[in-house]
Amino acid sequence: MTIEEAQARVDAWIKEYGVRYFSELTNMAVLTEEVGELARVISRRYGEQSWKARDPRAADNGEQALEEEMADVMWVLLCLANQTGVDLGKALQKTFEKKTNRDKERHKNNPKLQ
Repeated sequence: MTIEEAQARVDAWIKEYGVRYFSELTNMAVLTEEVGELARVISRRYGEQSWKARDPRAADNGEQALEEEMADVMWVLLCLANQTGVDLGKALQKTFEKKTNRDKERHKNNPKLQ
């Protein structure tokens, strides 16, 4: 699925099932919440945090949860893009160009990355 297709599918879903978009401010808060949930999974799967014994996500070390939380973050970001008129595909292309122009030698020359 392309980013454009994802934005269109989210928009169609909102119109069919979601009644309307939450406000931009509410969706920003929801995005923050979803990023926090993703951080929780990552801290337990890759960091020093451990799973609580009763947490059902511990069974597969959060593999399914990692996918779910990343998709939730993307969903809300797509909602925000739709409601603010941002074409994420075009925006991402511009970011690739910006990062390439700015960082094409920077990371190669960073001794911390060697």
